[in-house]
Amino acid sequence: MATTSKNSSTSSNRKSQKKNRWSSSFLKVKTAELDTSLLLVLFLFFGLGLVQVYSSSFIFATETRGDGLFFIKRQGVFTLLSILTFLFFAFIPWKWVKPLGLFTWCLSLLGISLALHPTIGHQAGGAARWIDLGVFKFEPSEILKVSLPIVLALILTTRFHQERLWDFLMKFVVVIMPLPILLHQPDFGTFTIYTLVLFALLFMNGLRWSYIVSVGIMALPTFYFLVMSKPYRRARLMAFIDPWSDPTKSGFQVIQSMLSFSSGGVTGAGLGQGQGKLFFLPEAHTDFTLAVLGEEMGFTGFLLIMFLYGFIILRGFQIGAFVEDKFAKNIALGLSVLFSLQVFTNAGVVLGLLPTKGLTLPFLSYGGSSLVVLGMLFGILINIDKSFLRSR
Repeated sequence: MATTSKNSSTSSNRKSQKKNRWSSSFLKVKTAELDTSLLLVLFLFFGLGLVQVYSSSFIFATETRGDGLFFIKRQGVFTLLSILTFLFFAFIPWKWVKPLGLFTWCLSLLGISLALHPTIGHQAGGAARWIDLGVFKFEPSEILKVSLPIVLALILTTRFHQERLWDFLMKFVVVIMPLPILLHQPDFGTFTIYTLVLFALLFMNGLRWSYIVSVGIMALPTFYFLVMSKPYRRARLMAFIDPWSDPTKSGFQVIQSMLSFSSGGVTGAGLGQGQGKLFFLPEAHTDFTLAVLGEEMGFTGFLLIMFLYGFIILRGFQIGAFVEDKFAKNIALGLSVLFSLQVFTNAGVVLGLLPTKGLTLPFLSYGGSSLVVLGMLFGILINIDKSFLRSR
């Protein structure tokens, strides 16, 4: 009996040691598979986003909602959903990304179509871009943008000699189907970003400069017509050229934004001490939140934020450059182009370098749709890095 007990104890110890070694090995593998520097910056942005939304929305929420914490509480929920989305897409098997990407693209195409329906869609500011889900309003065009690189990657990894040219061209017709719907909503900002990502990926896959220039020249009259045919777009263009020509209407946002940056100086007025958000600066907690940050954190804080954005963008392009799998490469490059366009377009608008567009600043602007979709975007990027670069 003693011998049996001793053998049982020895066997139990061996199993325990084996389990501990396996657990330790598992943790080491998981740690080695993840880009810790990128993860740190991403989660730093999640935290900075909460601080920024609180600072830029407290007064506005108090006056309009009767609760100064209204927006920050909702943003906290959106942040949690974004982190869960990030973890899901970061750790799913890579083979799931293709069907999920196709599903989300089809779902978003259906979503932007339903947003035009008078009873399903929600209109704000003359645009029908949202679907009212009761608890919050969702913007399906955000999913459309992030799923576009996956759909394009599927097309671009198919060689011409493997299928008829007509079939190949029909796939591109399907890809550009959302563009008329986006114009009808209207959502000219998403229309522009979607088109630029499309051409950027085509160029990265060998489309000649001559083709891009030719298409650009042919598109100029269409672009001019789209801008000049709508009074509000024409007013935005005129405000971009000379905001002081209409300082109380079309040029008001840009002027107030520049005044906020000017007031911030080098070191800023201090967190929570900005004056522009006191109903001087429209959309202070959404599209123009960078102006609030520039006033409160100064030029130093602005440079720090741009440096962090630059690090993420550079890391994304590095992942795309070093991945050998063509499908994964196109997705990584497409997502990196999308994120960089979103950042620099918003920054350009706030600084008066681009005409005003309704595009949020990633992580720092209030908004559930964009934040959750960012979780999907970076989850896929981390998955690519983990599956193709760090697993070798």
